Amino acid sequence: METLSIKNLEMGFNTKKGFRQALFDISLSLKYGEMHALVGESGCGKSMTALSILKLLPKNAIITNGEINYRKKNLINLSNKEINNIRGSEIALIPQDPMTSLNPLYTIGNQLLEVIKLHQNLKGKEAYKKAVEALETVQIPDAKERFNQYPHEFSGGMKQRTIIAMALACNAKIIIADEPTTALDVTIQEQIMNLLSDIKKEHGTSILLITHDLALVSQYADEVSVMYSGKIIENAPVKEFFNYTNHPYSIGLLKSLPRNNKKIIPTIEGQPPSIMDEITGCRFNPRCKFSIPQFCNRRNPEFKEIRKNHHSACFLNN
Repeated sequence: METLSIKNLEMGFNTKKGFRQALFDISLSLKYGEMHALVGESGCGKSMTALSILKLLPKNAIITNGEINYRKKNLINLSNKEINNIRGSEIALIPQDPMTSLNPLYTIGNQLLEVIKLHQNLKGKEAYKKAVEALETVQIPDAKERFNQYPHEFSGGMKQRTIIAMALACNAKIIIADEPTTALDVTIQEQIMNLLSDIKKEHGTSILLITHDLALVSQYADEVSVMYSGKIIENAPVKEFFNYTNHPYSIGLLKSLPRNNKKIIPTIEGQPPSIMDEITGCRFNPRCKFSIPQFCNRRNPEFKEIRKNHHSACFLNN
């Protein structure tokens, strides 16, 4: 069952050189109690897709087409007041950098209480109890003592757990985790991902995991969408994706994963295009080893089903 669906989303920026499109026909869905991974290189549009859901885009950004449907409402059409009632309480964002996401001037407890009072309408002992329970749920030891500490007294992993605790305290139905393990060491990364996985299973929370780490995707996600230069170019259940990877870009990403027996790690030659670049045809065409000139540089390939629940946009499938 879908908890949120994005249909044909298109977004761009007003620049000094005119309007430049950044997202092209994005469609994906989050299912109840599942983790959907959105994968791709830096700058491909993953975070802009996430920020579109919560209407947190920069001032010069404009959504030009599409729908973001949640509980029979198109979030794009909601007023600031209406979307504020959803942010944090029903759809929570775990931002990229846990180090700068908490206010250094307030205790962890005060920041948790502020969120709970705003979204749960609880006060006094009830709010305090909810906050401490949230800290305990994300496995912060000595939660009552930690409640009165400041962010600088927390490690990076503890800060990330606190941000997750804020989402849990508000009973968020959807968590958008934007590179939640980027600034953390490998051991803490595993702890955070295990925590998100447990939340998904125990609370039925839907999670949109934004990452470039395919190793994490293979271990934790249920479904994966691969983005390149503002477009989703492949989508499939995780096991299907790793067993039958189809798009040349996805294949290149998998080949570039470090392995114990690899002396030389293959790379995808070239650089992803900027939104300022004018590209005709498939946006991966300039870097693709399998490019077919009469097709790939003239028009966009259709995003179509190539196996059951497995979609890809490549002329090699035609």
